[in-house]
Amino acid sequence: MASVSLSKVVKRYGDVGIVHGIDLEIADGEFIVVVGPSGCGKSTTLRMIAGLESLSDGTISIAGRVVNTLEPKDRNIAMVFQNYALYPHMTVHRNIAFGLYAAKLPKAEIDRKVREAAALLGLTDLLERRPNALSGGQRQRVAMGRAIVRDPTVFLFDEPLSNLDAQLRGQMRTEIKRLHQSIGTTIVYVTHDQIEAMTLADRIVIMRDGRIEQVGTPLDVFHTPASAFVAGFIGTPTMNLLDVSVAQQNGAPALALEPGGAALTLAPDAAARLGNRSKVLMGLRPDNLSVEPVDAPDARSAGRQKLDATVVVAEPLGVTTQVIVKLAGREVVGMADGRFVPAAGAAVKLACDLDRLHLFDAETRLRLP
Repeated sequence: MASVSLSKVVKRYGDVGIVHGIDLEIADGEFIVVVGPSGCGKSTTLRMIAGLESLSDGTISIAGRVVNTLEPKDRNIAMVFQNYALYPHMTVHRNIAFGLYAAKLPKAEIDRKVREAAALLGLTDLLERRPNALSGGQRQRVAMGRAIVRDPTVFLFDEPLSNLDAQLRGQMRTEIKRLHQSIGTTIVYVTHDQIEAMTLADRIVIMRDGRIEQVGTPLDVFHTPASAFVAGFIGTPTMNLLDVSVAQQNGAPALALEPGGAALTLAPDAAARLGNRSKVLMGLRPDNLSVEPVDAPDARSAGRQKLDATVVVAEPLGVTTQVIVKLAGREVVGMADGRFVPAAGAAVKLACDLDRLHLFDAETRLRLP
């Protein structure tokens, strides 16, 4: 196992900057997930760690050794790609063992390593099959087995589940989590899927436009997003973000969704965060916006306020119903009890849990302290 350190890492293609001086410390044995939209530089960063892309500036260290000029084969890392890259004419055993044969290890040791990896990944009964006789999930496990037998100090995963269907992705997330718990090797995992990031990571690195936007545990980035970008990227469905004006309601600071219209009165601690701002960006996750019938009993609490809304569309999900409503001329997403599926155009109440309110600066889009 090994730590990984990135210091002021830059990648340019000619005059076009892809990665802009990022710093990141990855602890020995840590599972780091790098997530972000397409084109944010996450895969390029992973490829620089692997040695498949050269650095334009900065340093990358693995286990305390600067590896900027080392070939990929000399970095003692293993990489798992999204397209499996298996040899179709070879058996599963031979595919897993390929790198070991290239390293000229004794045949008995190769067979032992392959069978240990196969047992770990549930491939023992498939060792004599060829890739075309395997499912997508089984092929990805073979690719993981080929990486495991090399005993690398760092595993690098580049969107390994993107070619799988939803059910297989869920199964493979469990397999990868179990793998890390079993072997404890440092993992750097790149994905655009924030569900993978939330379920797999010890810490999540969120990238945007070649820069790191936030680093933190899954719960940190979910409950305390550093910016509106992070708030809108992490979470399914995404957070509702509304530009609002600061007003007064019954002598207390409030957030007005429209001039002279609906407003949410703030608790003193939330109001203190506003400073002297006249406008802010308000965020509430759909789970904190409860869609209720207009005649529902009013469960009053200091942090719960109700607003009038109109249903745009309701999407039953079983236990819950996801509802898009029109609120003060804007569409927001809320959640209802699964037994309540309001019709389009119906009047409803939207109960806002202001204890879970997020506030961001209207201009910088950064979280208010």
